[in-house]
Amino acid sequence: VSLPLSGIIVSFIMKKSQKFFRRQQKTLGELNGHIEETYTGQQILKAYQAERKFLDVFEQHNEDLYETSWKSQFLSGLMYPIMNFVGNLSYMLIAVIGGILAVGQTIMIGDIQSMLQYIRNFNQPLGSIAQNLTQFQSALAATERVFEFLNQEEMTKEEVVKKLDKVSGHVEFKHVKFGYEADQEIIHNFNLEVKPGQKIAIVGPTGAGKTTLVNLLMRFYEVNDGDILVDGISIKEMSRHDVHKMFSMVLQDTWLFHGTIKENLTYGHKEATDEMIIDAAKTANVHHFIKSLSYGYDHVLSENSSISQGQQQLLTIARAMVTDAPILILDEATSSVDVRTEMLIQEAMDNLMKGKTTFVIAHRLSTIKNADMILVLNQGDVIETGTHDELLEQKGFYADLYYSQFDQ
Repeated sequence: VSLPLSGIIVSFIMKKSQKFFRRQQKTLGELNGHIEETYTGQQILKAYQAERKFLDVFEQHNEDLYETSWKSQFLSGLMYPIMNFVGNLSYMLIAVIGGILAVGQTIMIGDIQSMLQYIRNFNQPLGSIAQNLTQFQSALAATERVFEFLNQEEMTKEEVVKKLDKVSGHVEFKHVKFGYEADQEIIHNFNLEVKPGQKIAIVGPTGAGKTTLVNLLMRFYEVNDGDILVDGISIKEMSRHDVHKMFSMVLQDTWLFHGTIKENLTYGHKEATDEMIIDAAKTANVHHFIKSLSYGYDHVLSENSSISQGQQQLLTIARAMVTDAPILILDEATSSVDVRTEMLIQEAMDNLMKGKTTFVIAHRLSTIKNADMILVLNQGDVIETGTHDELLEQKGFYADLYYSQFDQ
């Protein structure tokens, strides 16, 4: 009788407390996320005098965590004393009923003693289980959040059937359609043919789909419809590793990992010689800066390294030069450097791009005047194509965009 009764009570309490454990884990995640965001953005926080606002949010998260924690701990903490109570109730019933039966000489005193011993041996492990159910519920709530992440849709399985031994850089977009959400299409029936060695500039307002095209080309996302071909072979038929190997990238957001400058520059070409590294650094106009550091190319970069955003971008450009891939992608690669350095890098870029198919995403239209073809994107569609001079003569969207840079 005591076992089903204990089971009913424990299941009732667990059902009530589990929702608080779920909320506790969710609130704990929000609190930790807020603390991390505050710590990493402390300069902006202080610059805009937003300490009070962030502290108010912290206190709200902290209060929510306190509420859910004590409720979950209180309810789950009831299980152990309730199990003890049920066990003691069993003792009492055995003693009373056994005493009555012993007086009536139905059973012996030894039978009562045996039953009491059995109950003790039976209730002790049940009490231990009830005591550990609190940790179990907390782990169960955390596990739900972990499996919510693990149950996300996997990337499509690769079926590698073809591999390019030598890449010339002939790229084709055929009726490409794509949207990050299934019902929100960003790229509509996009078509483009790029011949080997051509420099293609992609311009347009924010949100036009410029970076999305590069993400599709690199196969960071799969197209919803259509196909992308490199040298006549669909990138779907290649492994993602082989696709990425064909490209060098310089992004607007610089990224350098903890390690020496030399290790950062050879990230995409481990077999690069010291001579290749130095030549690339000189071409990117960053050699002098590297030599001015304590240990030169062996200087270790870390979170505390006092390197400006512009210097970081020069290092990422040098890294692309060392990699020397047949197709080059530049996503506003000179956004963090001054005008003089930009001119030097632009000259270096022209040398780097010789013989390579290049895709340039640019906001400063003055940097793409010498492009072989300029694609003007707006809301996922190519609305104008041509060279710089041809587009200016059309006096259309590109011309308005170009001349707006000089408006006072």
